[in-house]
Amino acid sequence: GGQLTEAVRRKPYSVVLFDEVEKAHPDVFNILLQILDDGRITDSQGRTVDFRNTIIILTSNLGSQYLLDGITPQGEISEDAHRFVMEELRRVFRPEFLNRLDEIVMFRPLTKANLTQIIDILLAGLRGRLADKTLNLEVTDAAKTLIIDRGFDPVYGARPLKRYLQSAAETLIAREILKGDLAAGATLLLDAENGELTCHVKT
Repeated sequence: GGQLTEAVRRKPYSVVLFDEVEKAHPDVFNILLQILDDGRITDSQGRTVDFRNTIIILTSNLGSQYLLDGITPQGEISEDAHRFVMEELRRVFRPEFLNRLDEIVMFRPLTKANLTQIIDILLAGLRGRLADKTLNLEVTDAAKTLIIDRGFDPVYGARPLKRYLQSAAETLIAREILKGDLAAGATLLLDAENGELTCHVKT
């Protein structure tokens, strides 16, 4: 069996995510049509795999620019933006595919306020990894602001933020650790100076 059918055969009560589905090979849509229509497919070994207890989620960036440009002053998606996105979906996907979807949900783009919450979650994970090495981490508001400013991309959401945190902040922290002179329980301070992230041992 294939990766998808084998996973669902073993765990039929699953959520299956197809990220950026517009980039998928046409064969994927043929399989999805069968799953959405019949609730089951036959794998390469002739076994029928039941998808009736599976939730299928498809994501797409189609029309994301319309959503970015079409937010009302109240923070809602305008009717025009909604219409333009639907037109884009109809242009790319076959009608029989769209008609089999239970619901099409449009999400408002992330704001910088949302990213502040996300950065706190990402930093909590980083603190946890450092705690395993008996190290502590403090992050100033200036450092958070810089990370958000450099990692903010309204089109791609939080992914660039995570990448920037890894490439900039975690690299600086790793350099401090590699110096080899950190005592157990030491606190690393992540700060921003002159538009750049800095990291040093807090004294």
